[in-house]
Amino acid sequence: MVSENRLDGVAALGDPVRRRLYRLTLERPVGRDEAADAVGIPRSTAAFHLDRLADAGLVAVSYRRLSGRTGPGAGRPSKLYAATSADVVASVPERHYDLAGGLLASAIERAEEHGMPVREALEHEARATGADLGARDADLEGALVRCGFEPRDDGEGGILLENCPFHALATAHTDLVCTANVSFVRGLAEGTGDEREAVLAPRAGHCCVHVRVAP
Repeated sequence: MVSENRLDGVAALGDPVRRRLYRLTLERPVGRDEAADAVGIPRSTAAFHLDRLADAGLVAVSYRRLSGRTGPGAGRPSKLYAATSADVVASVPERHYDLAGGLLASAIERAEEHGMPVREALEHEARATGADLGARDADLEGALVRCGFEPRDDGEGGILLENCPFHALATAHTDLVCTANVSFVRGLAEGTGDEREAVLAPRAGHCCVHVRVAP
């Protein structure tokens, strides 16, 4: 649901030859010989770039005998490279507009299906999605990091959020997006079993949500 911020991956794709090789791995697993022939480079150069893609986590490595034969005399398995994801997304500061788009689309569908206001449906979807994501992390801080909020201790047992993953949307549609953001963080807390309370507390240059110790 939340795309991983892949700065290392984007850096690895800065080389044009590497980008062409990566596109090949999106179609099917490829070996070094096939990749070299397809791009028109020496096998050693293809191997270097493919291994760089693997080091960046953009491709996964497997081994298979391409001849289909097994047993003695079948030859050594070939090293194959396959893309781990069709999308490589990165931003500084971290943004997750794909998540926001998914929440809005789900909210519209819910509103149409149940005949409810879109804002109410959005808050419901945001909280439910947050709870689902939170259940995958051991604690609230970890869930907030994974979603790009950059949490830090507020000195009173609560959490301040240094970054808003939905910044541009929150700037243009403040009331709608910030209200949904509070619901989303409340869902994250519920999913992780954290009893602290997410409240709306806007601060310039930061996320509008503050997670505080419940009174």
